Amino acid sequence: MIYGKMWCVVKPTVGLPLIIGAVAVGSFAVHTMILNNTTWVKAFLNGNASVQAGAPAAAPAAPVAKK
Repeated sequence: MIYGKMWCVVKPTVGLPLIIGAVAVGSFAVHTMILNNTTWVKAFLNGNASVQAGAPAAAPAAPVAKK
């Protein structure tokens, strides 16, 4: 363990819940910001998996050579 000496200062019964709680709060904050600042994530989570309106369409097919 890289930070093994940390547990000489902070009890694991206090430190582990703080670390896990900090990770949970950070993850929740990131996901909230993604939901609030994008339009396609909300649409995807609501079941609309189609291409968003402002996105460029797929590249057209290559022309077929005439025989």
